[in-house]
Amino acid sequence: MTDWQPSASIETLKLRARLLQQLRAFFHERDVWEVETPILSQAATTDPHIDSFVVNNSDNQLAGYLHTSPEFPMKRLLAAGSGSIYQVSKVFRSGELGRRHNPEFTLIEWYRMGFDYHQLMDEVDALVRELLSESVSLEESVRITYQQAFLQFIGIDPFSADIEKLKACALEHDISGIELGNDKDAWLDLLVSHVLEKSLPTSRLVFIYDYPETQASLARIRQVNSQQSDSEQPFAVGERFELYLNGMELANGFHELANSNEQRRRFEENLSQRLCSDKDNYPLDEHFLSALTQGLPDCSGVALGFDRLVMLAADIDQISEVMSFDYSRA
Repeated sequence: MTDWQPSASIETLKLRARLLQQLRAFFHERDVWEVETPILSQAATTDPHIDSFVVNNSDNQLAGYLHTSPEFPMKRLLAAGSGSIYQVSKVFRSGELGRRHNPEFTLIEWYRMGFDYHQLMDEVDALVRELLSESVSLEESVRITYQQAFLQFIGIDPFSADIEKLKACALEHDISGIELGNDKDAWLDLLVSHVLEKSLPTSRLVFIYDYPETQASLARIRQVNSQQSDSEQPFAVGERFELYLNGMELANGFHELANSNEQRRRFEENLSQRLCSDKDNYPLDEHFLSALTQGLPDCSGVALGFDRLVMLAADIDQISEVMSFDYSRA
């Protein structure tokens, strides 16, 4: 007989509902209003590490793609004059299934007008602390640059290290049998997931910021002076941050790129990377690029994984156990 029962307990689902009430009150107090945007889109993500679900109509013709994030339509609202907004959104990513991943999950995404990414980190910190206040005891937060995190917890400079040094570092940590070729960012990501995340302090919100230019994604880029680097030369960083708690990534934020030409260039570069990896080539979101051409106000935005936040609040290690029905029971 098919197991029809929820994958989460009723107690956990009630906790989930309370957290949703709290976060809506949090944004209401700050005059950030809730929006809804389409789940089915004519365009898809170009991110070479994320795959979209393709939706066909009854004639087996392409109807669109399930969105992997509400980011692009939300930025279209910002360009239209919405002001600061947030969304509680179901998103979909093909091939993501595991202890912390489900193909369908919930993102809390919001954009703050006139905020830089440090101000947004302040707000993320405040929200997470409020939502976890009854269940998790948190010490003082930590903020550390991507470069400083690598130097402190791995012992190499991610900006000056070459591929061979990154490979040698992986072998030193018994990470073997993985061939990533000459993709430096892939080697850096490997060290983040297998070494850095496990080394971060626990019971603290850890914000890692100022990522390599090649990992800027949709963030602005600026030149910075070296901090403890092997090289004294300035280098470029993306104004991006990620939030971790107890080794688990919770959020990804940006001081948002507003240059449409630069954004198109990055999209096209992503599509080239997808082609080299034999992945599907998706259409660009021309609506979004047109909105950037019209003008995106200065803002910062962040996406926070709500299901993972519930996992922490409920002290549960499986994402399936904080969802009413996970993928296996959907």
